[in-house]
Amino acid sequence: MTQADSLIRGLEEALAFRRGETTPAAVRQVEVPAEVDVAAIRARTGLSQGAFARSIGVPRATLLNWEHGRRRPTGPARVLLALIDRRPALVTELLG
Repeated sequence: MTQADSLIRGLEEALAFRRGETTPAAVRQVEVPAEVDVAAIRARTGLSQGAFARSIGVPRATLLNWEHGRRRPTGPARVLLALIDRRPALVTELLG
C-alpha cells in the first residue's frame, strides 16, 4: 500500500466514522483499567524505582508519587503501565 493509498483509506474511514458507521479503527478500541497498582507492576519487572522510571520515560519523583498514591497515572502512562502489567518484560524487549 502506497502512502497515498493509506491517506485515502484513512480519510474514507474518518468520513465513515462521521456518518456513524463502524470502521476498522473503531473496532480496535481497547479498555484501559481505571486503576493500576504501579508498585506491584514495577516489582514484577524486577527493576529499581530509578531504573523503572527511566525505562518508561518519567521522572523518579513522578513514579514515587504514583507508588505512594499521591498522584495517579493518566492517559498514555496508564496505557503503558497496563501493558507492562500484562507483560512485565515489554519495555526491555522492545527498547532493550
